[in-house]
Amino acid sequence: MHFDLTDLRLYLHILDSGNITAGAARSHLSLAAASARIRAMESSLGIEFLQRGRRGVTPTPAGKALAQHARLLLQQAERMQQELTEYANGVKGQVRLLCNTTAITEYLPELLADFLRAHPNLDIDLQELPSARITHALRQGAADLGIVSDAVDTDGLQTRPFRDDPLVLIMPRDHPLAEAGTLSFSDTLRHDYVGLNANSALAVYLDEQALHAGARLQIRIRADGFDGVMRMVARSAGLAIVPLAAVERLSGERPFKSLALQEPWARRKLLLCARDFAALPGYAKALLHALTLP
Repeated sequence: MHFDLTDLRLYLHILDSGNITAGAARSHLSLAAASARIRAMESSLGIEFLQRGRRGVTPTPAGKALAQHARLLLQQAERMQQELTEYANGVKGQVRLLCNTTAITEYLPELLADFLRAHPNLDIDLQELPSARITHALRQGAADLGIVSDAVDTDGLQTRPFRDDPLVLIMPRDHPLAEAGTLSFSDTLRHDYVGLNANSALAVYLDEQALHAGARLQIRIRADGFDGVMRMVARSAGLAIVPLAAVERLSGERPFKSLALQEPWARRKLLLCARDFAALPGYAKALLHALTLP
């Protein structure tokens, strides 16, 4: 199999446009040259990637698999070119770090700021995602490092401890559940909640746990960040589940009651993970070292 990047770009252009003629034009190739490249790709493996029809072309099952790998390879090639260009311009590296909600809001701001100050020629591409999507991205080679909950499957990845990250239930002091000594998550699902943005990693995680319990969270309002959630709970807008770290960050008397959740998924830990720590580029290893310092 001898495909080059031009072959892969041409193939995706053909799929995106729906016919070989338009794909060739987008690739700045003649129709004859484009057709020859596609035939060579197919003959090298003895399989067809495209089904030709009167209305254009569609991918075969093998063609769909090729498209998935082609998009990933071209993304990586583009990223490599960008980073090498930045290197030539004096920016010696960029680390792509994927994190869940708690890591990105509670543990990383000061740590990453100190790292950037100490490494003026490094940039960090920081993105919040649910833990399961982070592990998928790492397996696909689409990121250098991730910080995920230990509840997610990390098979095929290397991991190191990052932080303990228990979740707690918070409620107004006059809430009907405020006098309970212990509560299960299921006990709370009949009551209104204040939630995070629906696309946040923790919101997705809590929705999944509610579904496992056979119910849905009754979200009255969503806030942008833990501070907003806690302020709304203090004003009796409903219950919420937040990281203990966010509660402990508050100074003075807490304006709400907090209870530890008994479910194993709430007593979670955060893990640093990568496909292979030893194979990381030097600048990513520098960030890994900073993240693993006590």
